[in-house]
Amino acid sequence: MPHPSPLVMRNPKGSGWVLKISAVTLCRLVLNTTRRFAYPFAPVLSRGMGVPLTAVTSIIAVNQFTALPGMFFGPVADRLGYRLMMLAGLGIVVVGMFAGGFFPVYGVVLGALFLAGLGKSIFDPAIQAYIGQRVPFHRRGLFIGLIEFSWAGSTLVGIPLTGLLIAAKGWRAPFFAMAGITLIGIVVLKILMPRDETKAVPYQRTSSFLNAWRKLGRERAALGALGFGFFACAANDNLFVVYGAWLEKSFDISIVALGFGTSVIGFAELSGESLTASISDRLGLKQAVASGMALCIICYIVLPWLGQTLFLSLGGLFLIFLTFEFTIVSALSLCTELLPGFRATMMSGFLAAAGMGRVAGALIGGPVWMAGGISMTGMVSGVMSGLGLASLLWGLRGWQTVIRESD
Repeated sequence: MPHPSPLVMRNPKGSGWVLKISAVTLCRLVLNTTRRFAYPFAPVLSRGMGVPLTAVTSIIAVNQFTALPGMFFGPVADRLGYRLMMLAGLGIVVVGMFAGGFFPVYGVVLGALFLAGLGKSIFDPAIQAYIGQRVPFHRRGLFIGLIEFSWAGSTLVGIPLTGLLIAAKGWRAPFFAMAGITLIGIVVLKILMPRDETKAVPYQRTSSFLNAWRKLGRERAALGALGFGFFACAANDNLFVVYGAWLEKSFDISIVALGFGTSVIGFAELSGESLTASISDRLGLKQAVASGMALCIICYIVLPWLGQTLFLSLGGLFLIFLTFEFTIVSALSLCTELLPGFRATMMSGFLAAAGMGRVAGALIGGPVWMAGGISMTGMVSGVMSGLGLASLLWGLRGWQTVIRESD
């Protein structure tokens, strides 16, 4: 069983933490925008590079796989320090974005967006582990929830601003803008965050890469969380890749209306992150994840019955993405304590499992939709979410007797 980290937790209060969280959230907003902007602007990118649209969608698919190589940097972060890996992740994004802007050809842009995804896959586990190391467990949901505002922010703020920039300066402009902002972020984080201290957990200093992953593989709680991340994200993307086709076929709506539907999802994600920050610690993170997943399963199953009108359909999507975001962000907060000596290893493993789940969900989403419409999509997503919940509950059986949520 995992044990609480023996590190002396610092009191996460004061202007210093406010500045750190604000700076990190802004950096992650840019990182998330680099990861997501190719989705809505794929036609613009294809015209700019003079390649077929399918070539750009291939870039998007490659970007999804960056979670796999990113997971190998988790043990490195546990050994060398979380601040160092945060700065390294941002540096990789800067290189990628500048390369895409200066050399606007397909191969370079493919590499640029791969580097952007890889940088995010290195940065995210490092900042989550950094918070896990320094913030008491009973406040972990608040701090993880706050930095996760950047995910919804990329949809509600980052992508619209990217569109304005493309309209004003051309499709290469966002590459330069995001590289410049990320470069500033490196300087700010280097000033605000002290150098990594000597680790207080002895085996962190001497562990090898394989030892870190062997440690994860021996912990039932960690394995249960990996299964949860895979199935929960597969269920979500099974719906996400076809919701536009569903709305278009059912209600014959326009592209503008579909864009509004995306905004509904963005506001749902923001609401879910806000709920995590405000109530997950009070509920207890284990209870928050289990309750949120149960509600999400119900929403998947009833979605076909809500699809009688456009208003109810959008309401159903809002509830699904709200409960999913609340659940997944609460799960991230919980995972920061499942393997205290190897926090970045745990977080990179969880994000890799979630990323592979999204790939699987995207691959089956189309065939499931074609075979049975929204009814089958909702049922399959509900069943996969149920498998994720079962995996989590199996992994956490007895875990709370070791980690008290009031610590």
